[in-house]
Amino acid sequence: MRYLPLNDADRAAMLERVGAGSIEDLFVDVPAEARLAGPVPGLPMHASEMAVERHMARLSGESLTAGEAPFFLGAGAYRHHVPASVDHLIQRGEFLTAYTPYQPEIAQGTLQVLFEFQTQVARLFGTDVANASLYDGSTACWEAITMAGRVTKRKKAVLSGGVHPHYVETARTMAKFTGDTLVTRQPELVAASDDDAVIADIDGETACVVVQYPDVLGRIPDVARIAQAAQAKGALLIVVVTEPVALGLLESPGALGADIVVGEGQSLGVGLQFGGPYLGLFGCREKYVRQMPGRLCGETLDADGKRGFVLTLSTREQHIRREKATSNICTNSGLCALAFSIHMTLLGGKGLEKMAKLSRIRAAQTAQALAKVPGVKIVNDSYFNEFAVVLPKDARAVVRSLADKGVLGGVSLGRLYPGAEALSGGLLVTATECTTADDIAALVSALEEVLA
Repeated sequence: MRYLPLNDADRAAMLERVGAGSIEDLFVDVPAEARLAGPVPGLPMHASEMAVERHMARLSGESLTAGEAPFFLGAGAYRHHVPASVDHLIQRGEFLTAYTPYQPEIAQGTLQVLFEFQTQVARLFGTDVANASLYDGSTACWEAITMAGRVTKRKKAVLSGGVHPHYVETARTMAKFTGDTLVTRQPELVAASDDDAVIADIDGETACVVVQYPDVLGRIPDVARIAQAAQAKGALLIVVVTEPVALGLLESPGALGADIVVGEGQSLGVGLQFGGPYLGLFGCREKYVRQMPGRLCGETLDADGKRGFVLTLSTREQHIRREKATSNICTNSGLCALAFSIHMTLLGGKGLEKMAKLSRIRAAQTAQALAKVPGVKIVNDSYFNEFAVVLPKDARAVVRSLADKGVLGGVSLGRLYPGAEALSGGLLVTATECTTADDIAALVSALEEVLA
C-alpha cells in the first residue's frame, strides 16, 4: 500500500467538503517565505532504502554533537550527564510500547510511574500538585496563562522581558485566537532584572504575571516580591523554569509564592537529541487543581483494600463536554516523563544538589576565564549555570567562527531576538557538570583568536 493512497477525485471531494478551492488554500496562514516552492534542494524524489540510509549517514556526519566538542549552549536546552541506565530502562517493552492510561485496570504500571513523576515535580517546584506532564515548556507556559484567565476571569497577562522569546512567541501565536492581551518587553543587557518594570505593569485587569527563574539572561528575579505585588492586585504569578537542575540550589518557586509553576524537563533524563522530544512540567496550588490542564493520576484503594492508581482528573475534550474542558491538550509526554523520573530517582535529593553545585562551579569558572578576554564584558551579577556576555562584535558571527574552530561557544542573542540591534553583541554562555577545564581553555583560546 502506498503512503498516500488518494487519487485526484478523492482529493477534490475532500477539498469540496471543507470548502477549499485548492490545496494551497489550506496553507494561507503560513507565510509565503516559510513555504518551499518545490522539492527539498539536494534530495532526490525517489531512492532505494540503502541509498537513503547512506545519504542520511553522510548528512549526520556533518553535524557537530554536544559530546564531540567544547559545549556552552543553553538558552532553554541543556546538556547534563544522563546515566546509561535511564535509556536502558525506558526501552523495556512495558514502557516503550505503552500508550496512555485510558484503562486503569490494565495500566497500573503506567499510572504508578506518572503518579511518582507528579510527586517529584510537585516537590521540585514547591507546588501542592503537578500534572502528568504536557508537550513542552512553551505550551505549558501558554496553558498556565489561559488557566490564570479562567481563575481570575481576566484576559491580560504581563510577561517579563526575562521570559524566553520562544515561550513569548508561542503565547503571542495562541493569543491571536483567544483575544488575550499580552504585555511584553525586550530584555536589556544590564545586570539588574526587570522586576520593577514588571511590577509597574500590573493593574486591576491583570490575570497573571509571568517570570522566568532563572531568566533568559541567567539572572535571578525576586520571585517573592513579584508574587506579593501580583497577588495584591488579584493576579496570579506564573513562574517558568527552563533549567530544573537550578532548583537543586535555588529555593522552589512555590515556596516563594508562585501560584502556578511550569517548565521544561528536558535537562533531566531526556537529553538534547537535536531539538526534541521535550517535556512540559506543570504544577499549581491545590485550590486551582480543577482548572489545571492535562491529566492527573491519583492513588486509591480497590475493593479489596489494595493500593491502586487511577486517573483522578482528566478535564479535557475527550472526557467531558467541550465547554467544560480546560484544554485541548490531548495527552502527556509519557516516555519523556518516565526518563525524567528515573533520572531524578537515581540522583535523589543529594544527587540533584551535587549536580547543581557542580554546574554552578563550572559556570563561575567559565565566567572568570572569559572576563580576562579583551573586549568581553560579563553582564550578570547573579546567575546559576548560565550568564550573558557582551562582545565587541556581532555575536552571531562570533558563534559561527567559534564553531568553525570546533567550539560550540554559546547562543547569540541576535539569533533569539532577530532585528534587535541593541542585543546583537550579546552571547549566552552555559556550563554544566559536563564542562571541563580543557573545554573552558578551548573556549577562551578560540574567542581570543576570533576577537583579535
